[in-house]
Amino acid sequence: MASEYLVLPTMSGSPPGDGTVEVTLVPITGADGREQLTALAFTSVSLLVEAMGEQQPWVVLPSGEVEGALRGSGALSVLVDPRLATGAE
Repeated sequence: MASEYLVLPTMSGSPPGDGTVEVTLVPITGADGREQLTALAFTSVSLLVEAMGEQQPWVVLPSGEVEGALRGSGALSVLVDPRLATGAE
């Protein structure tokens, strides 16, 4: 079952004045060996904190709005509930 809302890590704790949010993008190597920018998303704040730490700023978006929010960011995909390597933040 898809989550109604997704929690996305951001670059800063507060959005700029125009209401946009700078989400965290990471380069991930695809099956074809090429890197692509990927947005991280979590189905709960606790999963984000577990993966990225308590100091990581975040924003909650309705699942249906994530694609539109990422438009123009360079992200080609969204990775939901990733398990990050120890020390990766």
